[in-house]
Amino acid sequence: MTPAPEMTARELLDFYLEAGVDALVGEEAVDRFAAVDQPAPAARASLPAAAKADMVRPAPTLQPAAPQAPDEAIMAAREAARTAASLDELRAILEKFEGCALKGSATRMVFADGNPAAKVMLVGEAPGRDEDIEGLPFVGRSGKLLDRMLAAIGLDRTSVYIANVVPWRPPGNRTPTPQETQICLPFITRQIELADPDILVCLGGPSAQTLLNIKDGITKTRGRWFTFNSGKRDIRAIPTFHPAFLLRSPLQKRFAWRDMLSVKKALSE
Repeated sequence: MTPAPEMTARELLDFYLEAGVDALVGEEAVDRFAAVDQPAPAARASLPAAAKADMVRPAPTLQPAAPQAPDEAIMAAREAARTAASLDELRAILEKFEGCALKGSATRMVFADGNPAAKVMLVGEAPGRDEDIEGLPFVGRSGKLLDRMLAAIGLDRTSVYIANVVPWRPPGNRTPTPQETQICLPFITRQIELADPDILVCLGGPSAQTLLNIKDGITKTRGRWFTFNSGKRDIRAIPTFHPAFLLRSPLQKRFAWRDMLSVKKALSE
């Protein structure tokens, strides 16, 4: 995708921000090898032939370490997540985990927000640009809408716990690949187990499909109650529309409102 030539400077900046560009490195490439000091011409003339050949021979290219195979990364994630005895330990383990390539392109890890002792836990798919900048889930426009949705049933961020399946922002806000999701799945599963909420709200189809192991889309599953087995116990779970989707499709808010009322009713039972 390339920017349209008629874009204004402001529109161009917004375009690059949405694409994941958040830092200016430079307008021209720099040849770091050419910057190495070379002997003066007179000194080069007196050098042996072998030394002269070394000077013109291309510098060796450093090869990056081979990425971990997906199956190995998934197994490593399972082993690492299993060792966490608390949410703080899980966060520390995630900070050190190198099995997911998204970590290298994200600004920071987005672990969670809210009250980990809350009865309600909400899980989205992955952080966006605003979340990547602030290190907290749901802080942009979709976050403000989520706050209003919670307030409508008497909740706020002190009475819920919020996280994402994937804790690092995919470049350009693209959808996480199935491999990236599977690598991160052991961590969010352990996070849910350690938080141990009474109700799990899956925000959006990808979150519901991943956590509840269902294939139907969000329009068919929203508002229905499922069971999430955390390994410790069964937790009531309900999918609903992601706030970002509701911003694009405001007519669907009435269905999300019904889902939130179902959550409110479940809390009173």
